[in-house]
Amino acid sequence: MNEGKRNIISALIEEYDIQSAEDIQEALKDLLGGTIQSMLEGEMDEHLGYEPYERAETTNSRNGKKQKRIRSKYGEMNIDVPQDRESSFEPKIVQKHQKDISGIEEKIISMYAKGLSTRQISEQIEDIYGFEVSEGMVSNITNKLLPEIEAWQHRPLSTVYPIVFIDAVHFSVRENNVIRKLAAYIILGINNEGRKEVLSINIGENESSKYWLSALNELKNRGVQDILILCADGLTGIKESISVAFPNTEYQRCIVHQVRNTLKYVSDKDKKEFAKDLKTIYHAPSEEIAYKQLEEITGKWEKHYPNSMKSWKSNWDAISPIFKFSADVRKVIYTTNAIESLNSTYRRLNRQRTVFPSDTSLLKALYLATFEATKKWRLPLRNWGKVYGELSIMYEGRLTE
Repeated sequence: MNEGKRNIISALIEEYDIQSAEDIQEALKDLLGGTIQSMLEGEMDEHLGYEPYERAETTNSRNGKKQKRIRSKYGEMNIDVPQDRESSFEPKIVQKHQKDISGIEEKIISMYAKGLSTRQISEQIEDIYGFEVSEGMVSNITNKLLPEIEAWQHRPLSTVYPIVFIDAVHFSVRENNVIRKLAAYIILGINNEGRKEVLSINIGENESSKYWLSALNELKNRGVQDILILCADGLTGIKESISVAFPNTEYQRCIVHQVRNTLKYVSDKDKKEFAKDLKTIYHAPSEEIAYKQLEEITGKWEKHYPNSMKSWKSNWDAISPIFKFSADVRKVIYTTNAIESLNSTYRRLNRQRTVFPSDTSLLKALYLATFEATKKWRLPLRNWGKVYGELSIMYEGRLTE
């Protein structure tokens, strides 16, 4: 710290009789108001071309001051904005109609992205900054995002996506004083550069072939012409809809979900051993060996858990495509790390807010959470060069845009 700064601090302590951290805040608040006031006066001098009490040939002149209450990160304060007779003065430091210089909108949006409710945000702003922000104001600020969300939902997409994941996260939403469960369906694409890209977020109540066909047709309308592999859980109607919208797309049942759904039937004492057995299926070197393992595991556990392995056999056509790929490609498909990390962000919203007041508030929170999560998506998936090369051979001629 140089001598000039030490002198300023000494003068500040003496002038404001600072005894506590709160005194420092009040002092800075007062200095901020005074600094803004001086800068406004300087702006007016520049605008008119002469300082107060000087003679001038211009027809315009000072016309008093108008008090204005503004918000800052140190709290609320009053400033006197100079006026001119011709009303042509346009202040820059605090613009006309601007009442907030704290960046409060960005802070509110950041809190909303973390899942805080309008009431929680209102309370936090008051606690931190010392002025009241109504719940209605918080809603109005976040509602400004709606046109941006709509534009994002309809933005053009790439022509080809090598891999697409679809998953659902469930939330509680209040409607007419009734709480109902709604699913947020997340469509995540891996583009030709191996980078993750959230293609769409849709909030729905009932899965069906009609619903999924509409969602996939929406991707087509936004420019998607081909998807090599689409990985999803057993969403109702998804398989039939893929065959209609993208007839050349390979539907791969999500292995992670398949394992989870199987272990639902298994008691805690057997889960570790059962999961180890299941691993021998999806890590098998070929489909033939994998199916043999499926038969052995079914025989081993059928007596204790008769329903546990039924879905493996009934969905084998959607589970088995993975076996024609190398370990590098399999890892991208069955680990689903790409979408699981995103879903963990969404689940944090559930921990923050047990119930959302409307579909719109949920959509805003999901959009903001997505934006925050995807800021870190700068690098392609690991070993993407090998994966892309293998997919280029397996699906010859389809990866060119």
